[in-house]
Amino acid sequence: MTASLSRLRTLRDYIRWAVSRFQAEQLFFGHGTDNAWDDARQLVLGALHLPWEMSDSYLDCRLEADECEHLQNLLRRRIEERVPTAYLLEQAWFCGLPFIVDERVLIPRSPIGELIEHRFEPWLPGTPKRILDLCTGSGCIGIACAYEFLEAEVVLADISFDALEVANRNIEQHGLEERVYTVQSDGFDGLPNQRFDLIVSNPPYVDAEDFADMPDEFHHEPELGLACGNDGLDLVRRMLAEAADHLTDDGVLIVEVGNSQVHVQALYPEVDFTWLEFTRGGHGVFLLAAQQCRKHQALFRSRLAES
Repeated sequence: MTASLSRLRTLRDYIRWAVSRFQAEQLFFGHGTDNAWDDARQLVLGALHLPWEMSDSYLDCRLEADECEHLQNLLRRRIEERVPTAYLLEQAWFCGLPFIVDERVLIPRSPIGELIEHRFEPWLPGTPKRILDLCTGSGCIGIACAYEFLEAEVVLADISFDALEVANRNIEQHGLEERVYTVQSDGFDGLPNQRFDLIVSNPPYVDAEDFADMPDEFHHEPELGLACGNDGLDLVRRMLAEAADHLTDDGVLIVEVGNSQVHVQALYPEVDFTWLEFTRGGHGVFLLAAQQCRKHQALFRSRLAES
């Protein structure tokens, strides 16, 4: 690999070489890109602080020796260690916004981003005054909500102090310190007597079978943010049992459970979840209104007790 890399001189050389090697090595793409070309272009341009939308006429620019060395190091790590590009660049994009990321947090990729861009219409009955991003990780969901709802107070909650350090960096980067703040909380435990008009959560939900089968790239992400019991619902059970106590009268709960949708439907056949649809891909996101959470709270608590 070293010999072939040493002959590369231009941006185009590096992108072309990376595409070929990424495909030959069967890398996984699913942390912001879905193909070798986009991943290679993101890595090469991002590593040199060049914009994604840069004109292709610049791709034939020759690189300095230190730039080549930097790119070669990142490409080796992407291929040999299977480190996702977002971690190599320490940056990911969500809802058109840049976020700092490292291996303390998941890489943003939730389909909830599409809901945020549409201001959760037609599901929200009004403009939310208080929003909770539960299991916030990098803070991307809550911070994106803060951009859409300019008057809202937004709480970013997570059990991981390491994740909250990253979230706080993102709050500062976006200049939102006056109305977005973090709380260390295991589920709702750190939020006693607090109620919200909108609770959004992308919690850990990967079941044991799916976690064991994940590509190597996922194992650079914190297991705490992915796996959650045999059926992936250890935390979701708790959230459902307690959500009614933390929603306002017209509040809404939105939770992503991905492939564990089948487990949710099997566990709660009596509950009429609204499963949201997405035009850009994604699945396994349910919505419950506050009145539904109250109606089924006894059921939710009994299933939690049985687990």
